[in-house]
Amino acid sequence: MDNAITDLDTISRQLMSLERPKKPKMLVVDDEPDNLDLLYRTFRRDFNVLRAESGIHALEVLSAEGEVAVIISDQRMPEMKGTEFLSRTVPKFPDTVRIILTGFTDVEDLVEAINSGQVYKYITKPWDPNELKAVVQRAADTYDLLKQRTEELHRAQAQTALLATIVQVAQESPSLEATLEPIADAFGKSFWADGCILQLVEGEALAAAQGIYSSALDTENWLSLDPRVEEAIASRQVQAWVNAPGNTVPAGIDQYQASGLQAHLVIPIVYRGEVLAVLSLQWKRPCKLREDELKLIHLSAQQVGLVLTSTRYHK
Repeated sequence: MDNAITDLDTISRQLMSLERPKKPKMLVVDDEPDNLDLLYRTFRRDFNVLRAESGIHALEVLSAEGEVAVIISDQRMPEMKGTEFLSRTVPKFPDTVRIILTGFTDVEDLVEAINSGQVYKYITKPWDPNELKAVVQRAADTYDLLKQRTEELHRAQAQTALLATIVQVAQESPSLEATLEPIADAFGKSFWADGCILQLVEGEALAAAQGIYSSALDTENWLSLDPRVEEAIASRQVQAWVNAPGNTVPAGIDQYQASGLQAHLVIPIVYRGEVLAVLSLQWKRPCKLREDELKLIHLSAQQVGLVLTSTRYHK
């Protein structure tokens, strides 16, 4: 079976390799064009630098571009002070790190902004380029750490919700078919999949008309055409495909390319040696599943096996 992957560590490394490093975004705000140009030239090699000549324009840029890692804003600008602009970015972008540039002694504004957590650091004009670069690098590192902690929290919450869903389904589902949709939906949400299919298996083959889709999936069920599904059932091992150099699309699976898939994970759900179902997780963007997350998927899938067995014989 070409490109079939059964080792979880290997799968994790293949999935992580899809992540293409990108320059972090930075927004620089100053009403003086020369300062904007200078800031742009200073940081363009290491950042994707966005520019705005006022606080109002900067808010429009953020609305269009989304979150940035670092904001550098001048303090004294017409219509809106830098501290006021930065305070308005906090609710929507709490992880963004904010730096203020000031050529004046706006002590009260700066102290209030710093104490409230709205400003990471202030730099006086004229600034030293090396000092500013060092401050911005520390700010970018701080942003990365904050995002990592936020992602860890969201991941833990999603995984707790997944396990709670499995338990709830085991207790409340009136039929075997009724267990499939909520479980598929929970797996898709927990691992940020663009699509998830949970399909029953009968006699070492996919059962007819038993594919259940999560709400995120927008494609037809083509699992019966994918040789990795057959391999997962036969081997009782996780199979994966990633859109990486050397990994070809299986013959006849035009949906891989048509739907823009970047990764496909097939997990057999096994109870006492019998494959009860297969779980298909599909991503249309780079997927960064660590080995511990893959182990959680595998463990959770086996718990689903208990649920399917219990529901089959006791409902």
